[in-house]
Amino acid sequence: MGRVKVEKPGKERLEQLGVDRWSKWECDVKKFDWEYDEKEQFYVLEGRVSVRTDDGEEAEFGKGDFVTFSQGVKCTWDVKEKIKKLYRFG
Repeated sequence: MGRVKVEKPGKERLEQLGVDRWSKWECDVKKFDWEYDEKEQFYVLEGRVSVRTDDGEEAEFGKGDFVTFSQGVKCTWDVKEKIKKLYRFG
């Protein structure tokens, strides 16, 4: 399994996780490097992003996707369409 996991969760799963109480983050179209000091999970409200990890793994995600980045992942985010997400660490 890769270190970036993209899923299409149902409404029930999102409610169980309490996603609507998570912090909100948004970013305009741009490209940037990022390193995950701890695991992050997030639900994409809108937008589209392509990610490439330092070990060559690639992932794309957008509206309606639930994404998990493992601790220690180093990657480059390429925000294709402004993204809005609800997220939590740990």
